[in-house]
Amino acid sequence: MEYRSVYRLMAYLFFAYSTMTIVMSYIPLYFQADGLSGNQVGILMAIGPFATIIAQPFWGYMSDKYKTIKRMIIISACGVVVATFSFMFMSQFYGYLVMMFILFLFLSPLTALGDSLSQKTATLKSVSFGRIRMWGSLGFATTSLLTGYVLLVIGVDHLMIPMLIMATLALIMALSIKDVKGTNKPVTIISALKIGLDRKLMLFLLFVVFISITHRANDSYLGLYIVDLGGVESLIGWAWFIGVSAEALVFATSPLWFKKWQPLTFVTVAGFIYSIRWLLMGLATAPWMILPLQLAHGVTFGMFYIAGFQFVNKLIPEHLQATGHVLFITTFFGLSGIFGSLFGGWMIDGFGLEALYYCLTVSALVGAVGLMVFKFMNDRTPTIAK
Repeated sequence: MEYRSVYRLMAYLFFAYSTMTIVMSYIPLYFQADGLSGNQVGILMAIGPFATIIAQPFWGYMSDKYKTIKRMIIISACGVVVATFSFMFMSQFYGYLVMMFILFLFLSPLTALGDSLSQKTATLKSVSFGRIRMWGSLGFATTSLLTGYVLLVIGVDHLMIPMLIMATLALIMALSIKDVKGTNKPVTIISALKIGLDRKLMLFLLFVVFISITHRANDSYLGLYIVDLGGVESLIGWAWFIGVSAEALVFATSPLWFKKWQPLTFVTVAGFIYSIRWLLMGLATAPWMILPLQLAHGVTFGMFYIAGFQFVNKLIPEHLQATGHVLFITTFFGLSGIFGSLFGGWMIDGFGLEALYYCLTVSALVGAVGLMVFKFMNDRTPTIAK
């Protein structure tokens, strides 16, 4: 079948993001249950994004250089399986520190390269990128919900068991996906580094950081906030399920709304909605109040991510697409993850989770205003892909 490769890619994304959600949604509780402090949890949640900053540009460059995303995904998936298994034998803060770094060296490209391959496949097959990417969101949502109930039975100290299962399934599906052949233009380190010197791209990513920091801080501490408000582990699963299901809906319907305005318009609007979302989160007084607010996750992240991805796509030459894609993803999930986790851990210990969300409100608002100014400047000097 002509679209069999698309279906296989969708299945891969489902299990790759299923693996990611277990780390993002529950590993802070795993560390907290072992007696670690808020600052220690913050450092551990920051070491993953630090590894991401190193890993994602490397894997993106290697994919472009050797003209194969599939092979890099398979290597990464093997690394995740081995690292997850090794994690089971670690204990104490410094052991976790080493394993979080190793784990994210392989885990971060698992989804980043999957998204890059999805973009290339969507272009080749004339399929919506959002409708392929939504399967990653569905995997994230489904597994986050089910894992919450599984942990009620087996205990949060056995978190690595469901993660190992999902990582293995992601590896199996990675073996069946297909590469997309691109241009034969050679890729050098110099050509890859030139992407980072593009003034318009760097300015865009600067404003993105102010918003993505808030997103990543919430990723790290949403579970702790729900527990702090009196909720249980299964409620964390429901919160993620609602949020990422809404995200999947936004991805699935992207062909209907995305063509009406420019990508930068959606990115800016999403930034303002982020600030409202965090303000309402800070005002929450009971765990159930988080659930309806999670519907905004679909509009904020779903709209922000797909529009940002498309804008970056216009700035990057075809033979460096994977490098450009992972640069955006590294900024969103890596650099911002470090600042969000460290700052969040410091805020929690010093001022509490409620104060953290008020700070996130201000940061998102600064980013949204910056993007609004950037959009005005960009409209005056429109970008043409090279």
